[in-house]
Amino acid sequence: MYARRTVLKGAAGLPLAAILADPMLARAAAAATRTVAITTEGGRDVKAALALPARTPAPAVLLVHEWWGLNDQIKSVAVELARQGYVALAIVLYDGTVATTPGGAQAAMSAVKPAEATDTLKSWIQWLKKNDRTTARIATIGWCFGGGWSLNAALAAPVQATVVYYGNVARSAAQLAPLAGPVLGHFATRDGWINKPMVAGFAAAMKQAGKSLEAYWYEADHAFANPTQARYDEADAKLAWARTLKFLKANLD
Repeated sequence: MYARRTVLKGAAGLPLAAILADPMLARAAAAATRTVAITTEGGRDVKAALALPARTPAPAVLLVHEWWGLNDQIKSVAVELARQGYVALAIVLYDGTVATTPGGAQAAMSAVKPAEATDTLKSWIQWLKKNDRTTARIATIGWCFGGGWSLNAALAAPVQATVVYYGNVARSAAQLAPLAGPVLGHFATRDGWINKPMVAGFAAAMKQAGKSLEAYWYEADHAFANPTQARYDEADAKLAWARTLKFLKANLD
């Protein structure tokens, strides 16, 4: 316990990227979350990692993990969002798997059942809305696999704001109709999957549906905001995070 406190004290004031890039710092930060559990509307038992701000009630942010699963990096982002004044809840869409190889991540992602994932997201959003530590103003945020599910969450249970980091946004105007708040999207010019045609179609569908979209392009590749990956782009990740915090403040505070 003393060692963890010492590591956390040493990390105080460090930028988020520095914590995410260092496994020891990320592990120590992740340990500041606590596990919460609920039974979903569909009768399934699910868990999540909760980080609380210094003062509550506060707006809430629901985080959806990358294809790796709910690892220390995503929990560390939750801790940083709590430091920024938000009730941060990092949810799990896998069965507890945390992958360490692309093959393992692909297998875990492929095993996700959309109906169960939607049930999980809707139930956690309702939990946040009813929790006396929140103001019932909620945003969703996700990366890669979680980016697409961040958008899905906002469609299934309308929230005040949605952030998508290079996630699948191929949706029609009709599918986007339930959105209650604006969307912020971070996309990469060298991303071979979440590419310009997909995002252009999304922007057109958002406009047709009468919804608000802020979309930013970065001269980078997929997963540019993850310091543990080879395609990490420090400058673009920092800029995207600053834009994310500004967006959350404008729509939640």
